[in-house]
Amino acid sequence: MPSSTKILRLLRKDILLELRQQYALYGILLYAASTVFVLYMAMGKPESETWNGLFWMIQLFICVNAVAKSFLQDAHGRMLYFYNIAGPVDFILSKLVYNFLLMLAMSLCSLLLFFLLLGAPLQRPWLFLGIACLGGTSLSLVFTLLAAIASKARQQAALLAILGFPLIIPQIILLVRLSRDAFGEVFRAGAVWKITALLLGLDGMIVLLSIILFPFLWKD
Repeated sequence: MPSSTKILRLLRKDILLELRQQYALYGILLYAASTVFVLYMAMGKPESETWNGLFWMIQLFICVNAVAKSFLQDAHGRMLYFYNIAGPVDFILSKLVYNFLLMLAMSLCSLLLFFLLLGAPLQRPWLFLGIACLGGTSLSLVFTLLAAIASKARQQAALLAILGFPLIIPQIILLVRLSRDAFGEVFRAGAVWKITALLLGLDGMIVLLSIILFPFLWKD
């Protein structure tokens, strides 16, 4: 069976499992909506710098809640079954694609909530939309790899937070700097493309590390 077919079938399995356990997805949406609503009640419509920082902070915590369960829901017996029908590279790639799609949807939902409740102090909304999708992709890739590592430990959620937050700080800083151009009147095309290329390079490195390292975790 070709690797692409295995990846698509594993991806279909994760999507069907998510649809059957809708309480988890609704819980994440409720978390995002309640957080944005509390910010609206406390701050009203904040200034652009505050709006930008709050958006990426909420994106970070949404990603932790959304991606952490991707390996938690696979019991040991189920992992043995996957070990027999698929390879480690196919499995981790399917997880990366699934979490990318999940975070893409969560990014769009949280951005819509921000627009509705906290206003949209943006000069270039379409630019920020693209940056939000890129940021959701970057966060999902990092935390998917960390969730795979943490799945081999007992305190999985705690280990994910301990490993994740120090590693994600450089990407958050880059995303905050990149998204500032969507608020300002001056568009710095050179700086935008430079930071975007750096983020894409980091994303490619994460995918490569996942392909290299996950087979060693798979054997355990």
